[in-house]
Amino acid sequence: MTETTEKKKRTQIPRQKMSEQDPKVRAKNFDEVPLGYTPELAKLEASRCLQCKKPTCIDGCPVSIDIPAFLDLILNGDFLGAARKLKEMNSLPAVCGRVCPQEDQCEKVCILGKKGEPVAIGRLERFAADYEMAHGEFIMPPKAPPTGKKVAVVGSGPAGLTLAGDLIKKGHQVTIFEALHKPGGVLVYGIPEFRLPKAIVQAEVDYLQKTGVELKANMVIGKIYTVDELMANGYDAVFLGTGAGLPTFMNIPGENFNGVYSANEYLTRSNLMKAYLFPKYDTPIAKGKKVAVLGGGNVAMDSARTALRLGADDVYIVYRRSKKELPARIEEVHHAEEEGVQFHFLTLPVEILGNEDGWVCGMKCQRMELGEPDESGRRRPIPVPGSEFTLEVDMVVVAIGTGANPLIQSTTPDLKTNKWGYIVADPETGDTSKKGVYAGGDIVTGSATVILAMGAGRKAADAIHKYLTG
Repeated sequence: MTETTEKKKRTQIPRQKMSEQDPKVRAKNFDEVPLGYTPELAKLEASRCLQCKKPTCIDGCPVSIDIPAFLDLILNGDFLGAARKLKEMNSLPAVCGRVCPQEDQCEKVCILGKKGEPVAIGRLERFAADYEMAHGEFIMPPKAPPTGKKVAVVGSGPAGLTLAGDLIKKGHQVTIFEALHKPGGVLVYGIPEFRLPKAIVQAEVDYLQKTGVELKANMVIGKIYTVDELMANGYDAVFLGTGAGLPTFMNIPGENFNGVYSANEYLTRSNLMKAYLFPKYDTPIAKGKKVAVLGGGNVAMDSARTALRLGADDVYIVYRRSKKELPARIEEVHHAEEEGVQFHFLTLPVEILGNEDGWVCGMKCQRMELGEPDESGRRRPIPVPGSEFTLEVDMVVVAIGTGANPLIQSTTPDLKTNKWGYIVADPETGDTSKKGVYAGGDIVTGSATVILAMGAGRKAADAIHKYLTG
């Protein structure tokens, strides 16, 4: 068979579906929704890769994984080899395989996607990483000789974990300082169990610790130590990967009523503090019957789907633009619709209503229409006069974005920040205004994706290594 015929044959294989829990069943539990590929399906899907001479998919990956190489290993049944190929460039493949927006990155530029459906790179990444967790033994990655240099990493989210994994391999001592009682950052407090099981994140953290990364939990930098104190205590460089966890509200009347929550609090209680398992875990959580979630991103979908699982009868996504403008991943919106979340598009909340006891009892809204594009490139929502209506709700979760927690910036006076309070850092190196201090992820860019934070961690690790080795 000629190479051309072989390639043509590959293009005719359909993209392999991943089995999922039934929507009616999963809407009542917190178990993971997609169930993953079998080895047979993984090999069939990997066989669709054309092994292009100039693989555009690598350029589409923020951490530059050698995608054709790991797919070829899967095709040939070397699943452990595929996982190790992934880990050459990605410290968290089991996480990325689940929560990265591959449809906007590597899969978006896959050559197969021009005429049909791209290779399911994300699903195959998940398969290889999960296979290694189930069947592989820990193998110490190659490490450079010790440099004697020490690096403090503030925050154990995707940026901090990636940077730590890279620097430990380059021979430096690395200590991660995490403010909460569990490592993982947004991966554990923000993303629900049904989308990213905590055991997966913990396994990735355990791997890093086996390579020599030290982890200190319950360490609020800015309170226990300042950045200057870390440097005075023998750290040669500091990386700030604290994320953007400051809640944002709409500033409309009634937001102070009981029953209004930030998505940060709502998801942290449920996810990290396991309130969904109350009373087994002693963290109570509010359980509304008619719940409105304000916003249209992944966090809004996570909040709405959590509310359903906690027993709500009706859950509404209230979003001021149309479905086309939703920033959430298509897959997350699809799952929410399947599970019974109701969408109120082109709807703006203008006031939250409360009863005489101070509890939410409704929400006044206004219909919108789309006008000309604004600075974000999306069409600007414009209120429709006389279109006000009231939505009956007993709980409101605000998921319209987050801001920068000011703690580290306020205790590090020579650290330059922008007008929104985010740390100013070079996008290619993570270098800040303070010598020896680097930053990356959401604390620099504002809320973005897990893989972009990881890409920032990778770049900062290279820059810190150059700085430390002179």
